[in-house]
Amino acid sequence: MPGIPLTLVPAPAAEAYDVLRDGGADAGFVRLPADRTYFSAIPLYTETTVVVVPKDHLFTAADEISAEELADEIVLHPLDDTLGWERPPGQPAFERPATTADAIELVAAGIGLLVVPQSLARLYHRKDLKYRTLTDAPQSQVALAWPEERTTDQVEDFIGIVRGRTVNSTRGRTRPETTDRPKGRQAAKDGARQKTAGGKPRTGQGARGTRGGSGSGKTAKPARRGKPRRRS
Repeated sequence: MPGIPLTLVPAPAAEAYDVLRDGGADAGFVRLPADRTYFSAIPLYTETTVVVVPKDHLFTAADEISAEELADEIVLHPLDDTLGWERPPGQPAFERPATTADAIELVAAGIGLLVVPQSLARLYHRKDLKYRTLTDAPQSQVALAWPEERTTDQVEDFIGIVRGRTVNSTRGRTRPETTDRPKGRQAAKDGARQKTAGGKPRTGQGARGTRGGSGSGKTAKPARRGKPRRRS
């Protein structure tokens, strides 16, 4: 959006809604579900779920892993987990990590495995870790959300841009109607007027008089000049 600076406000997934509610950001990319009594949200895409493992783990030999194959593995379940598990797979750890970042450190130490959306696996990428697609697992849906009561023109423009439109798109917010004529038509009319004024009068039309002209199209004849009469 020209003339309007865009500031990125990083926030953990579990705190994203609080940042929006407190006015720390105008709109944000969040994970559903959202509180629809307060927020407006537009679903954007659904992420692939992956399992993060040490690079020398047996699972790295496969392209996909099923949830059943995690039955004998210790699977870390951080407190800020974004996946809606009815029952997490694998064996529970002795203690739940506080954050996903903490869980990544534990995976690197060989203490367990971690199941997260693919974007989080990329965010915390390390050379000593790998991730593989996990089938039969909940998926995380990402949406653009903002407080409904703070839907400004700038927010509506940003929504349009996220959807692939430009600020000047006619599918964006309603713009005021104008009475200006198209430049092409106006230029054509102006040219026609100049041609008529600069050329010869049309047949049956004459120049109007400057005084008391009736607009009939006739021109006044000049008065005859004669010799002055002598008074008797």
